[in-house]
Amino acid sequence: MKIETDYEIMVKLISKFNSSASTLDEKVAALYDLEYYVHQVDNAKDFLSMGGLRLVIEGLNSSEASLKEHAAFVLGAALSSNPKVQIEAIEGGALQKLLVILATDQPLAVRKKALFALSSMLRHFPYAQQQFLKLGGLQVLRSLFRQKGMEPLHVRVVTLLYDLIMEKMLLEDSQHGEQMEEKIQQYQQVRLVPAVVEQGWCALVPNLLAMPEHDTREKVLKLVGVLVAFCREHYRGDPALGTTLRLLRSEYEELAAEEQREGDKDGYFRELLGSVNTIIQELR
Repeated sequence: MKIETDYEIMVKLISKFNSSASTLDEKVAALYDLEYYVHQVDNAKDFLSMGGLRLVIEGLNSSEASLKEHAAFVLGAALSSNPKVQIEAIEGGALQKLLVILATDQPLAVRKKALFALSSMLRHFPYAQQQFLKLGGLQVLRSLFRQKGMEPLHVRVVTLLYDLIMEKMLLEDSQHGEQMEEKIQQYQQVRLVPAVVEQGWCALVPNLLAMPEHDTREKVLKLVGVLVAFCREHYRGDPALGTTLRLLRSEYEELAAEEQREGDKDGYFRELLGSVNTIIQELR
């Protein structure tokens, strides 16, 4: 019995997805299986050379929600930590198509996968980040906060913004070789924080601290902590934020004390309490 290589399997799956004889379910199943293979960097490069990337980018235009969702899922998997695919995808118009999905009335599941693909495209790719800002990407993400039923996306957006801001900061603080200098110059073109401040995210982000899940709060506190240097005046003038921070402090003081009684000196809640206290300190 002949064992098929990943390459051969991907050729079959792409041809099933592309065949006009395939049913919608068969096409979705082909995409579902492809996602598993394109996670691997070499497979993703093969996927590119056999024309698969172009086809899934076209799939983002589909009128079928399930096809759109799975095309975005495959795209996100192929883009993850893969500069070659990132470059080809942005040249193939994927960024615009993903922003259209996020900006129009689509089911939550479709937007979730589109946001996953967008995040994979932007991470460690300053050129894409620059284009994202030029195309009004921040406004598109902000619009998700005004729509009912999109709450599960909020924390993902917060995490993405935090990661992108930190990515640039960490690079600027790192030791520079010549190659790094070029990368730093590319990042200097990405004016993400000024755009975040200009477009009202200083007011938007702290509201999410009212969410009950600790995991969500942790992510929001991280972003608030990074933005505090740029949003200080706004934060100081926001009485609701002051109240929320004091409430969180007393809640986490209790939970951290409980943790300590159970013998966990450097526990999760102690860390969250530390984040809250740092922000309160910064705003004095």
